[in-house]
Amino acid sequence: MCLRFLMVSGLLAVAQGVGAQTAAEREEPAASVAPLVADRPDFTEAATTVGRGVLQIEFGYTFGRERDDGRSVDGHSLGEPLLRAGILTDRLELRVGAGPATERTSRDGITASDTGMEDLYLGFKLALREQDGVIPALAILPQVTIPTGSAGFSSDRTLPGANVAYGWDVTDNLGLAGSTQLNRAAGEPGESYAEWAQSVTLGASLGSRAGMYGEWFAFFPSRTEAAPTEHYFNTGLTLLASDDVQWDIRVGMGLNDPAEDVFVGTGLAVRIR
Repeated sequence: MCLRFLMVSGLLAVAQGVGAQTAAEREEPAASVAPLVADRPDFTEAATTVGRGVLQIEFGYTFGRERDDGRSVDGHSLGEPLLRAGILTDRLELRVGAGPATERTSRDGITASDTGMEDLYLGFKLALREQDGVIPALAILPQVTIPTGSAGFSSDRTLPGANVAYGWDVTDNLGLAGSTQLNRAAGEPGESYAEWAQSVTLGASLGSRAGMYGEWFAFFPSRTEAAPTEHYFNTGLTLLASDDVQWDIRVGMGLNDPAEDVFVGTGLAVRIR
């Protein structure tokens, strides 16, 4: 359905601001000494953490549309809150997310709307290493969604998973990053299956306060009868209003028939230290 992409990108990987980071910012695990690095608006997670004792709140809005055989589905992912709290060490953070969503379906002049809460997302990010030559900066994210959401927006089961994020400084103003995920996904009632997600993003700094990125990402179900493979492309801009506030905007599209046709979004990241 239309919100499948919105929910996954908003809670499991919501993305990441590679385009706004300079080389020094990406290498420093303690974000409190540099402008913030957000895990939005792209899909690829940054391989950095917020730093011990730091609280970072990221939120936004995404609209998505899918049309197929006379049926139109519009999805609104509202709030997209992600709370990131640095605990114990500069390299470890706790992550909590959940938010309201709306889906509107139209067919043959008949429209139906549904609004509710998405499932609760819980996770940790552990920064394992910084970049060393061709060896990338690396982080791992164990994560899970818990079926606390409303009917129509909940998977009705606990879905664990893991995400590996990695990145390279190509030059002082150019960064390459990617992520590889393996998560349980909900299929037919009472059934679930394994799903891979892969992404690659190229980001560039536009001066000291702005950045842009281009990104491909895709979902690969382990059972093709459970769900189709979906490919996406998106691009966006980030702007640091201060060292502790970042604004973003993005636009994307599906690259194959099963994927959502188009999506646009905007958001903010605020750091409290």
